[in-house]
Amino acid sequence: MNKWAMALALGLAGGGLTACGETAEAPAGEAAGAVEAVPGLTIENARLVLNAVAGNPAAIYLDMSYDGERATTVRAASVEGAEKTELHETSEWERKMVMGEMGPLLLNPGDSVTFEPGGKHIMVFGLPDTVEPGQNVDVTLTVVGGDKTSFTAEVVAAGADR
Repeated sequence: MNKWAMALALGLAGGGLTACGETAEAPAGEAAGAVEAVPGLTIENARLVLNAVAGNPAAIYLDMSYDGERATTVRAASVEGAEKTELHETSEWERKMVMGEMGPLLLNPGDSVTFEPGGKHIMVFGLPDTVEPGQNVDVTLTVVGGDKTSFTAEVVAAGADR
């Protein structure tokens, strides 16, 4: 492909992405603490489990469902006040179970995904020392295109029912 055809193809591809980046408004009547900005993306049972060892990361577990009109992809998570947040999963590598950062999570209409111990989860690094069991933290998921869904997760102590 010559350089002019390549430039035209990239320009057309970029134009399509602009429309995807528009942010949808939250539907009226959403429950307190949950704001659905990505149409069809629902988060339930969200909890942040503190680590038993001070300074180690915490983990967020939740139930996610998606019933939007077309596929979307969760690409990032953030927690208010945390230094860093990553989407993680446990998988097999060279016949060993390892945990590490996962790639973007594709969601097709009708999909449900559980973030749970030993599977997908959100790692939260550098939480303020003031975060304690019984409080809530604000969590935001970002999808490809820039739309975001924010929700609250209850903080629970290490060793609590996850």
